[in-house]
Amino acid sequence: MYSFESRVRYSEVDHNKYMDLSSIINYFQDCSMFQSEDLSIGLDYLESKNRIWMLSSWQIIVNRRPHLGESILVGTWAYGFKGIYGYRNFIIKDQHQEVAAVANSVWVYMDTSSLRPAKVFPEDVAAYGTEPRYEMEYADRKILLPADLKENAPFIVVKSNIDTNQHVNNGQYVKMAEEYLPESFQIRQMRADYKKSAVLGDTIIPHVSLSDTKCTIVLSDTANMPYAIIEFTA
Repeated sequence: MYSFESRVRYSEVDHNKYMDLSSIINYFQDCSMFQSEDLSIGLDYLESKNRIWMLSSWQIIVNRRPHLGESILVGTWAYGFKGIYGYRNFIIKDQHQEVAAVANSVWVYMDTSSLRPAKVFPEDVAAYGTEPRYEMEYADRKILLPADLKENAPFIVVKSNIDTNQHVNNGQYVKMAEEYLPESFQIRQMRADYKKSAVLGDTIIPHVSLSDTKCTIVLSDTANMPYAIIEFTA
């Protein structure tokens, strides 16, 4: 497992002083990025090969949210590569070595010149190695859409949503979706299925279904084709 230690910052907590889901996602993203950079197969390496890793799906389980000032350890490891896909776990442990959050993720290796998936060759990922996948209940990647989705007011993709790949960062979709959660909703699991990339200036139309224990948000384009489907479970 690749890992780094940190401490929960004021900028990473909500009004109750507990780490919010967006910050958990940012830690996970940063951890995998640090690993790639330390192994010299990060952004510059991928750019030289006209390749990127694009996130296809998340499943994040939150056992508890670390508190402001708490010491944490953030870790990640790859557990498999097959065809065009890479499979990776993430974990956050508290100072007592208890698991605060854990995640499964599926990534697609993309050719940036053709904008199509590319086969993963052993030499592309040998530096990562693989470890056994984390023991958890793995959810299906496909998120079933409820029948009672209601359209909400559209909004525009702005500069702060965009990452180094020049499209909306995967964590930003989750942050957008969180805006539609009731104040009292406590997230125990989040699943995300990414369908296509939104870019600066695109219009996003949210469709929302809310219940006491599950909230599903579909972030679509103007033709009602999803950019991302996010499901929160209490």
